[in-house]
Amino acid sequence: MQKTWFITGASAGLGRVMTEKLLARGDRVIGTLRRVGALDDLVGRYGNRLQTMTLDVTDTAAVRTAIGDAFKTMGRIDIIVSNAGYGLFGAAEEVSDAQIDRQIATNLTGSIQVIRASLPYLRDQGGGRIMQVSSEGGQIAYPNFSLYHATKWGIEGFVEAVAQEVAPFGIDFILVEPGPTATGFAAAKDDAVPMQVYDDTPAGVVRRGVADGSFAIKGDAAKCADAMIAAADAERPALRLALGSTAYRSITAALADRLEKIEQQREVALSADRS
Repeated sequence: MQKTWFITGASAGLGRVMTEKLLARGDRVIGTLRRVGALDDLVGRYGNRLQTMTLDVTDTAAVRTAIGDAFKTMGRIDIIVSNAGYGLFGAAEEVSDAQIDRQIATNLTGSIQVIRASLPYLRDQGGGRIMQVSSEGGQIAYPNFSLYHATKWGIEGFVEAVAQEVAPFGIDFILVEPGPTATGFAAAKDDAVPMQVYDDTPAGVVRRGVADGSFAIKGDAAKCADAMIAAADAERPALRLALGSTAYRSITAALADRLEKIEQQREVALSADRS
């Protein structure tokens, strides 16, 4: 059965790979992009099954217009994929105020507004699915990615709450949590101006690891896209979808450690209740 998808950030990375795979299997896609013409090769191959829109998700008014136009054009959209985003690389003290504002506006506020703008249309059509591309970094944290993690932890909390709010309307969510994946993410990241004082700290270790290639990138973009599409096709997918061995191991270890630590605090926690 043919499905219709709306994908932000469709011109590169996981968004581009998903778009290619969905069109190849016969689905319809509306893909948003910031660079005009970035999907012209696919438009030429698939015709009107691919519609493109120029969109910067930091422009809330434009987000609402784009999503309204998409539903008007397609009639029904089965899956919204909120994928647009990038990484800000640098210790918290190194990044500039402008870099912080742009990171939050794109990864967090932009994703929130894509979801908010979609809800009335999904509710009116009797349901649908929203896939939010997060990261293993929505549950764990690396030094030198503090602002990126702030956006991913933030969007995960937002989605977990909204999923409960709209479940009665037949709307559900999938949070995608890839580990380091070969998608061009590193090349597209925004780098802070490094401070020498951080050279011999964990932030410096990660910075050198990314620069010299020793920071392992095990994820395969095509395999991740296949898993995302399969999850979106499933009748009752889990809220969270970890992708890649790095994500699986790092998230599992972080959750086990968190559980162990809170169990050690049980008596203190219970003692804080009113008598």
